[in-house]
Amino acid sequence: MEWWLILLLIVGGMIVLMASGMPVALCFFLVNLIGVYMFLGGTAGLSVIALSIFATLTSFILIPILMFVLMGELMFHSGMAINMLDTLDKLLGRLPGRLGVLAVGGGTMLSVLSGSSMATTAVLGSLLVPEMEKRGYKKPMSLGPILGSGGLAIMIPPSGLAVILAALGSISVGGLLIGGIIPGALMALLYTTYIIMRCWLQPSIAPPYEVVSVPLFSRVTAIVKYVLPLGIIIFMVIGIVFLGVATPSEAAATGALATLILATFYRKLNWEVLKKALWGTLKTSVMVLVIIAASRTFSEVLAFSGASRGLVNLVVHLPVAPVFILIGMQGVFLLLGMFMDTVTIMMISLPIFMPVVHHLGFNTIWFGLLMLLGVEMSTTSPPFGLSLFVMKGIAPTDTTMGHIYRAALPFLVCDLIVMTLMIAFPVISLWLPSIMRG
Repeated sequence: MEWWLILLLIVGGMIVLMASGMPVALCFFLVNLIGVYMFLGGTAGLSVIALSIFATLTSFILIPILMFVLMGELMFHSGMAINMLDTLDKLLGRLPGRLGVLAVGGGTMLSVLSGSSMATTAVLGSLLVPEMEKRGYKKPMSLGPILGSGGLAIMIPPSGLAVILAALGSISVGGLLIGGIIPGALMALLYTTYIIMRCWLQPSIAPPYEVVSVPLFSRVTAIVKYVLPLGIIIFMVIGIVFLGVATPSEAAATGALATLILATFYRKLNWEVLKKALWGTLKTSVMVLVIIAASRTFSEVLAFSGASRGLVNLVVHLPVAPVFILIGMQGVFLLLGMFMDTVTIMMISLPIFMPVVHHLGFNTIWFGLLMLLGVEMSTTSPPFGLSLFVMKGIAPTDTTMGHIYRAALPFLVCDLIVMTLMIAFPVISLWLPSIMRG
């Protein structure tokens, strides 16, 4: 059987199953079982795949997923995130579009502390959208900054999605986490610049209002009490990896421990908070591990069937520059993001694209960060980006999907600018990983 026909049957069959409403993981496992039976020697191939899955799921590099999820759950259920947003609000003064800027600042901090895009969007939307509406903010400025800022959690470490990507694509976890800092900061800077400039040029979109003056002593006290201690968590996750003191898995554990200690220090840790955090962590982690197992089997089926090899041979012999192939991959991510969630995109595309990446000689960290940005953009890409529906669920009742789509577009343009810079200047993604110790 020709390789392209095998690839068409495998991927097409999986898409048909997903369209039927079957859970994604079950779709993959069903296609995988058929593929193993056909291309890996029937029932004998099942034992090979079982050993492969066991080796994958017992890998030390998957520990950060569990720890990062636990950090985020503790942060949100204990209320520490709310205190941080209140403190940032006191520092902004009378900037044009100050609540939009607060959304970006809060999104950046929450990204560093939790790594959950959906949770960040939900928290910021629940807290800030009602206040923005009350202050007369128009839909593009009440919804857009929160949609953009929620995606920062995918890029800025600790990103659970980055760890999943590293595990699925056999990419350096530490390099991928640290490499996302500069692109994520650029995204936040562009968001902030856009908000301030648009609100300055078009004041009606975010009317200025009287801001209660907060004494300097109160600001300093709030920073010392609610922001500086969070720096301990940031250092315990990012700092010790960058300095080469600990592996990403060890750093994730120390970050979770620091979050637990800080919640205790604030007297926010009780049995109810701990129970919700642990239960949320358990559900999310089991789902992620099942997905990784299914994706690993999918990669094995593609490899043994010859589909991966055939695709690589086709792509590397195309009469175009490799950079255009890279841009085409990003286009595929955006297209898939209109209909699928981020993890499903990774499960489908990574087993197909990674052999091409290796054959073309692309740096895997650079490609991984571009893919993260691509799937981040897909979460706010009309018509079916997941963050769009999260926003619809928490926005005022008069908000339509059209309002949400239009609000998201300027921030997608900002993301596209960052992606263009990353492709043109790979040093943006690779400089920090290159100076990491260890």
